[in-house]
Amino acid sequence: MEAEAAKTLAMALAIGLGAFGPGIGVGLIGKGALEALGRNPEASGKIQSLAILAIAFAEAIAIYALVIALIIGFVM
Repeated sequence: MEAEAAKTLAMALAIGLGAFGPGIGVGLIGKGALEALGRNPEASGKIQSLAILAIAFAEAIAIYALVIALIIGFVM
């Protein structure tokens, strides 16, 4: 395997696997928020703000994976 092909494969694996977990996490956060809203619609403001914060933390992990993939591609 050539070095360029190995680097491309490493980039693809880094972003692919790095975005898989946060994608599932965001789905579970949304599911939990919708279930909570179904049980207690009066708490929608608090639930929405907490869900947005949790989604932002989950997406930060995907951004870290993107940064690692870019480092593999352009620095190594």
